[in-house]
Amino acid sequence: MTFEELALNASILKAIAETGYTEPTPIQAQAIPEIIAGNDLMASAQTGSGKTAAFILPALNRLATPSALPGKGPRVLVLTPTRELAQQVCDAATKYGKNMRFKIISILGGMPYPVQNRMLSGQVDILVATPGRLIDHLERGRIDFSRLEMLILDEADRMLDMGFVDDVERIAAATPKTRQTLLFSATLDGVVGNLASRLLKTPKRISVSAAKDKHENIEQRMMFADDVAHKNKMLSHLLTDTEVNQAIVFTATKRDADSLADQLSAQGHSVAALHGDMSQRERNRTLLNMRNGSVRILVATDVAARGLDVRGVSHVINFDLPKFAEDYVHRIGRTGRGGSSGIAISFASNRDAQMLKRIERYTEQTIKMHTIEGLEPKYKLRTGGGAPSSDRGPRRSGGGGFGGGGNRGNAGGFGGGNRGNAGGFGNSGAPHHTAPDSRHAHAPRRDSQGFGGQRTGSGPGFGNSQAVTGGQERGQDRSFGNTPSRGFGAQNRGTTGAPRRTGDRPSFGGNRGGNTGGNGGFGNNR
Repeated sequence: MTFEELALNASILKAIAETGYTEPTPIQAQAIPEIIAGNDLMASAQTGSGKTAAFILPALNRLATPSALPGKGPRVLVLTPTRELAQQVCDAATKYGKNMRFKIISILGGMPYPVQNRMLSGQVDILVATPGRLIDHLERGRIDFSRLEMLILDEADRMLDMGFVDDVERIAAATPKTRQTLLFSATLDGVVGNLASRLLKTPKRISVSAAKDKHENIEQRMMFADDVAHKNKMLSHLLTDTEVNQAIVFTATKRDADSLADQLSAQGHSVAALHGDMSQRERNRTLLNMRNGSVRILVATDVAARGLDVRGVSHVINFDLPKFAEDYVHRIGRTGRGGSSGIAISFASNRDAQMLKRIERYTEQTIKMHTIEGLEPKYKLRTGGGAPSSDRGPRRSGGGGFGGGGNRGNAGGFGGGNRGNAGGFGNSGAPHHTAPDSRHAHAPRRDSQGFGGQRTGSGPGFGNSQAVTGGQERGQDRSFGNTPSRGFGAQNRGTTGAPRRTGDRPSFGGNRGGNTGGNGGFGNNR
């Protein structure tokens, strides 16, 4: 099939020809005719499949015919989860519509309100926006949707993951019921399907299982890290390599991005952070500095995983693995741009074992383990879950994952465990870490009980826990069954050393850590 067969306006076809494209991608070939026919559409397509053009081309085609309604408000509204994706949509519309006369604006967080107010007061044909900022203007009555003809939800699954579902529904409710609605998402099931059932009218459904990008020009490496200090040492070593032209280092949180950027800057690197708390001006300036070579290392959250195109990036380093396997593909795709080669290096600890499995299953590739001479890990990655192993023999504290069994008195996973300890609901006795913000390792946990778990000698309870550490004795809470340490997730506190009696106090879902007493709860780790 050719683009000429898609019944697009001649000015759009001319722009497409000037870009060098001759054939539509599968999602474009299937979606464009349905959209031009006026049907609501649910389309499943991955980033990189050409989905942006799949909705921008028919949107521009609609604009080639003048509106039958008076007014200045937008005829096409595109909602995106991030500012980078919004910019990508604007760029695509400008490229394919360069032979047409139309006005496109973007309303994004981080941009000054007075500037946006001026843009909204004039004639608008295509409005590209992130939901949060658009809601602000909508509540102030600054947007007129009276002549809106098309509502497009780009990467709807990601918008819902980011908590925009209520905003999206409020925005949709403010638009005419006669609108055409298009929803593009990596998946069409679950909450996305529920949203579609509320917003779309008898939609056509298209699912394109795009061949996963194997990134054959990108060498993928996995390095096992014992802890965050080990990660920092490996990162410092890697960034001193002269082969690193430019690198993007991905972290889990915005706070980590800032902290790591400061740390690398102190080491003498030209570095900048990029995350969602920065204003649009700051983000644009950072990307400009990255593109002109002023910044060698960019420390970023997943906000940079999509829509970021810097040709000089030779390395991508996942300081933290992403929460979703799909984001791994987007992250490493920031290197090897334009047919060049690239290297993607990911740090993984034992708590990342299941995520690593999901990534390899999603990419249908096995990522080879690498080590740095002199910085070899003390422990080995165990993809079956549980505690790390070392060449020095088994550790006392270890536990299975979801369904795994524990060792030497440790709790297993879902119903697994030895020596009289019942497994919890997904509990782990492995050496544990704190929340991602700190990620510093605690001392090993010894036992855990979770949903209905009980220890030898203890009565039934609802997620109760008992322990005596360092010869200490706990007080009793006679609530919920008149048995020691009973409560609704009772918490036992005490310090190691001399015996001490402390009362218990109820908690719901606490964690038990180190050698001090902790709190049992609803599926707790101890």
